[in-house]
Amino acid sequence: MKTQRVRVGAGRGLVGAVCAAVFTAAVLPSGTAWAAGDGPYGFDGGAQPIKGAATSLDARQLKAGQSYRDSIKKDGKLYYRVDLDDKQNAYVSVVAVPKPGGKAEYGDGVKVTLQDGSGAQCGYQDSSFESAAFPRPITAYAHRTIEPDSSTCQQAGAYYVLVERTSKAVSTPDDWELEIRYVPEPGVKQTGPTELPENWPSSTPAPPAGGPQKRQGGAGFHGATSLRQGEWRADIKPGQTLFYRVPVDWGQQVFASAELGSSPTGATGYVPNALVLSLDNPARGHVDQDTVSYDGKPATVALDPHRPVAFENRYSSNSYTNALRFAGWYHLTATLSPEIVKEYGDKPVPLTLRVNVTGTAKPGPAYDGDAGPFKVTDDDRDAAANGASGAEAQRDESMVLVAAAGLGAGTVLLVGLGVWTLAGRRRAARDAAGQGGPQGGPPGGPPQFGPPAAW
Repeated sequence: MKTQRVRVGAGRGLVGAVCAAVFTAAVLPSGTAWAAGDGPYGFDGGAQPIKGAATSLDARQLKAGQSYRDSIKKDGKLYYRVDLDDKQNAYVSVVAVPKPGGKAEYGDGVKVTLQDGSGAQCGYQDSSFESAAFPRPITAYAHRTIEPDSSTCQQAGAYYVLVERTSKAVSTPDDWELEIRYVPEPGVKQTGPTELPENWPSSTPAPPAGGPQKRQGGAGFHGATSLRQGEWRADIKPGQTLFYRVPVDWGQQVFASAELGSSPTGATGYVPNALVLSLDNPARGHVDQDTVSYDGKPATVALDPHRPVAFENRYSSNSYTNALRFAGWYHLTATLSPEIVKEYGDKPVPLTLRVNVTGTAKPGPAYDGDAGPFKVTDDDRDAAANGASGAEAQRDESMVLVAAAGLGAGTVLLVGLGVWTLAGRRRAARDAAGQGGPQGGPPGGPPQFGPPAAW
């Protein structure tokens, strides 16, 4: 019986090792990483390298849902390709990441344009440093929107993404890193209203109650820290950008403000445009931003009120409203100017972010397919409550899928283990009776560790 216990123990160890290896391989596919990334911005660890082309006909294809990394030179132009059908909307976003410590001017920035095969412009967005003229991650997107009364960019075929960087002569000429992402949005089964209501709640709500809770921001969109309505406390270093995300459902509005605390040293030097607060939509399209100066006293910047999230917002000519076109994770970023170092040193400055999400969630449009990132789920609300980052939420979803997919394989493995154990017990019984046999081996022979031949 002692030999039998060794045999079964070895089998369990082998099965455990196999299970662990299979589970690890399934949860962490090749090329996937959960780390925030390197440098001043936390790139998606699963982003694939890609090389933008100088002409549209040499452009490499972007796949839906996949992140990519590239770089762009000063005043550079890069082309990429997306193949679209005639039913889905398409969004291609670019996060431009300059190297820290460089010089930037007001108009420095990036422009993203989507064109069809004839060169017609489907949509574009440009984003610049504006009055807060210091290097930091900025984002812009371009989209193709299916519109019932339009004939431009409505056909299926090859479309081209043009990314252009603009820099002044005195700006630092270093390359900018790029994070690129293409996301489709399903078409709708029935077109709804295209006119926006004249009246909408434009008053700013009272600050959220409950007092501040500690929640440090992430280093990039992929690792953005989840928030719900509340008052959130963090520390921000000079030149640092903190990334957060907030679930905003159909019919809801998001309001946000950020406050820099008073200087812990008592210094009173003046820094213009010291803090930048930005809002981006679930497709990483830029919505709005504002800044506030700092003189060592408490300073607050608040984003302007905007319309509730609605499908018909996409038909508005107002760029702020147009970007509030779907539900999902809206991103808030706070950047502290590197000029703070000159007046206050390199120590972190206390930051409070106040977030309100108002309005009752409404049913979304009747999408002809899965809404993908353009919805708010119970899991999203849970992530917002516990502060999970985007990367952590993605990992949890992957583990659930692996557990579900592995149930069948695990059942087979356990059944096989049961058969193996039962056969071992029968062999032990025969050995005790002196019968031996092909599976048990001759009496007194070496133990047999392999599974039965029938398995």
